Order: sequence, then structure tokens, then C-alpha cells
Amino acid sequence: MAEIRAFAGIRPEASKASKIAALPYDVYNRAEAKVEVEKEPLSFLRIDRAETNFDDSVSTYAPEVYDKAKEILTSMIEDGSFVRDTKPCYYIYELTMDGRSQTGLVACASIDDYVNNVIKKHENTREEKEQDRIRHVDTCNAQTGPIFLAYRADSVIRDILKKNKEKEALYDFVSPDGIRHAVWIIDGDEDISAIKKAFEDMNAIYIADGHHRCASAVKVGLKRRRENPNYTGEEEFNYFLSVLFADEELMIMPYNRVVKDLNGLTKDEFIAKVSECYDVEMTDEAYAPEKKGEVGMYLEDKWYKLTAHEDIENDDPVKGLDVSVLQDNILAPVLGIADPRTDSRIDFVGGIRGLKELERRTHEDMKLAFSMYATSIGELFRVADAGLLMPPKSTWFEPKLRSGLFIHEL
Repeated sequence: MAEIRAFAGIRPEASKASKIAALPYDVYNRAEAKVEVEKEPLSFLRIDRAETNFDDSVSTYAPEVYDKAKEILTSMIEDGSFVRDTKPCYYIYELTMDGRSQTGLVACASIDDYVNNVIKKHENTREEKEQDRIRHVDTCNAQTGPIFLAYRADSVIRDILKKNKEKEALYDFVSPDGIRHAVWIIDGDEDISAIKKAFEDMNAIYIADGHHRCASAVKVGLKRRRENPNYTGEEEFNYFLSVLFADEELMIMPYNRVVKDLNGLTKDEFIAKVSECYDVEMTDEAYAPEKKGEVGMYLEDKWYKLTAHEDIENDDPVKGLDVSVLQDNILAPVLGIADPRTDSRIDFVGGIRGLKELERRTHEDMKLAFSMYATSIGELFRVADAGLLMPPKSTWFEPKLRSGLFIHEL
């Protein structure tokens, strides 16, 4: 039973939504974030990455940085840049990229569901990455970046979202990267009750993206509980901001690999090793895998199609992933990359960047590239249901949810 509840959001005044909405804080480094804020002074990065308001002598993690984030958020609420809804509502958030749309439900999820594993994870988190967002949420007294959750499609929720999208949108704009963002409100009591009930009938929700943001939000909630021992469970700090997508709505892109060298092997020796595990076929053009078990390989200006031999396929939820099969049969034993998390000889390229980026990297600073077939949402669910963890850089979700469109005050 999942508790997914409505909330009274703080959101941009309509004429400013397109200027405020910003990509997630962790998409940028400090210099890049500063450039974005200079280009658009209303960008939510001024709050999400408040170090952009200081010169570089001030640490990103200095107390005054978090205080500045709170100060700016408060002033933008007071000056009307943000408005408050007075009634707990759900919201619909639709993103359209290259003609394909995906529709999510903006709501609050329960920290108890996270702790009790009703909300299932597929990645470990690192405490040092959590600390920044813990301090940001706690100081601002608000969650500003939604967690990307997924669930198995439900006809009741699908029909309610479809019906409410026939209303006039709160926002409808195209961001500078060409993504269209549209938002509607669900404020009818019957619809709110029906959505809540539909999620109560589900036994699992899944983190698709944002494991560190989610862990940070939960830890702030647990901290508030310790500070308020008479809490009832109804306080807003018991819940965290989320956008939930049905599995049928989602597109996962591949996360490709580039490698610095052949680990002392010649090209012919390396291809011979690969041939022990994969059928190797040269192709006339750049190759993106068309089905599970296939990998594209780019080496010395030539593309190859690799097809996994049956004997290296695996029914295990993790070991059977294409990224795991490549890791266990080529990257580790042949190329000597035992731990892709720490080995500087490997890098990862999001599928959004395309095959040309793989070619560019091999000409610039790498020797070899692998284009992967995308991990499916079903595979992600299977790993999480088994209580297992995905290998690093297994999934790339596009388009990215914007921060600043929805704020959940604690």
C-alpha cells in the first residue's frame, strides 16, 4: 500500500514559469550554473545553486550559501514571483521531447514508504552527496527538486489524468533546449480521492531517478521527527515532493561507455577476445543496438555490431543486464576495468548525446566506445523487486524534470 497524497504547492506566477524553471542542480558544475544565472536572473538555479550569488572564494557548502537560498526563495514568494495554492491538489506535468510526450503526476510520497521499502531503490547513495541537499532542504524548509518515481500503469489514474488535461493548462512553454512543459491542476475532490485510492492499492513504487535527492528528503523528515517527538505523521515533513510516471509513459535511453585503451592488446588481439563472447560483425555506419543482447562497438574509425553468445546470457536480474554482461565478459576480464565506479580508464556518455559523441571521444581522449541497448523499465522494476542494485550508469532518463515549477513547503 503506497501513500501518495495531494499537497498545496508553491509554484511560479504564470508569466514567470518559463524563466524560473531550471534543469536539476546536479546537471551543472559551479561555473556552468553561474553562466545560466547570468543569462536568466530568475532561474531557479539562484536558489538550487545559491553559491552562484557569491564569488568563487566562498565554498559551495558554506552556511551563508544555504541562508542565501532561503532568503531568495522567501523574497520571491513575497514579491509574487511564486504563488501558493490554498487547497491540497495533485498536478499533472507533461514533458514533450522530439514529438514524444510523457505525463506524470506531481504529488507527495511518504518517507515511511521509503523506509519500509514500499518505495523501492535500485542504487546505493553516498552520504557526502546527500549532505548538500539535506542542508538545502532543511534551511529552506522546502523541497524544491522533485523525485522521479515510476509505477505500474493504472487505468483509473490514466483516465483521470487524461480528463484533467482537457482543462486549460496552468503553464505551457518550451524551454531553451526545445522541451515543451505543460502543467495542469487536479483539484476536484472525487479525482483526488480516486487517485489516492489507486495508489493505496499498489504494493510498490520505484525510484527511477534522483536517489540522492530522495534519501536527503527522507533524512530531513526523520530529523524533523526527532526534533518534534509528538509528531502525528500528518506534518508535511513526513512527505517528499515527487513526480510519478506510469511505466508505459517512460523512455529510458542507453548509457554508453568509452574506454581509454585496449589494456596492452593490439586491435586484432582485442577483437579476437571479444569474439569469444560475442559475434562480431563490421557495419558500414554507426550502430545503435536494436534489441537486448546487442552492443555497438567503435574502434579505430570502424563500427561493429556485437551479438552476445547464448552462454554469456544470464537470467539473474542484475547479471542479465546488457551493461552487466559487457562488464563481466569484456570490461573486467579483457580490458582490466574491475570497478567502473573508480577506474579512470572508463567514462560514461548519456544516450541523449548520440553516437557522434562516442566517435568524438575516441578521436579526442579515448580509444574505444560501446553503444548500449537501453535498460528497460521492466528490468529496473525486476532489479528493485529483488532488492538488488543496478550497476553504475545503467539508465539515462530524458527529458529531465525541471526544478522550481513545484515547491513543497515543510
